[in-house]
Amino acid sequence: MKGKMSPKNRSVKRTTIILDEDEREYIDTLIKEGREPGIKPLVSKMLDVYRSMRIYDWKYPGEYYIGISRVAFLNVEFIDALIKYIPKEKWREAGQRIGELAKVSLEASSNVETTKREKWPDVFKRLRVQGFGDFYLKDKFIIIRTPLIINQEFLCGFTESLLGINLEARTVTPPLVFEITSEIPPKEREHSFQQV
Repeated sequence: MKGKMSPKNRSVKRTTIILDEDEREYIDTLIKEGREPGIKPLVSKMLDVYRSMRIYDWKYPGEYYIGISRVAFLNVEFIDALIKYIPKEKWREAGQRIGELAKVSLEASSNVETTKREKWPDVFKRLRVQGFGDFYLKDKFIIIRTPLIINQEFLCGFTESLLGINLEARTVTPPLVFEITSEIPPKEREHSFQQV
């Protein structure tokens, strides 16, 4: 057992970070209000978000890139207003188009094939980190808690093209529940999304 070190025996590199007074006050406020348990967990969380979002190309302020995609922080109300100006009969189709763009972005940026069911946990984690909501697979249902987009038709189309499946909505208010009615074969998938 001499050659192997247990995790507790590994050396830990200490790092000193010098914070400005206002930065330290802000962190102390977060801890006092119970929003953060301490400085170390806060830094760990920030690093996890940084890694998960893959914002490595960051031109401060206001330009964040995840791989090939520029990311912006938007209010939900802004997105709702945009969707409301799309004709109702086009909601699902618009969602499919956005889902296809998200699919290309995820595959190019994270090398995750979104249409492979075994990769869905990775896809769902990326969607959660990016603020789309909490996506879950339960038997033949996709459940979306706290969705960014509450329009069920738009979100149905988005999820269909992102994951390469056909869905039927089972609820109209969050948590949104969609039943997987079929998976779209790869050849049909390419053809159907080129038309969108």
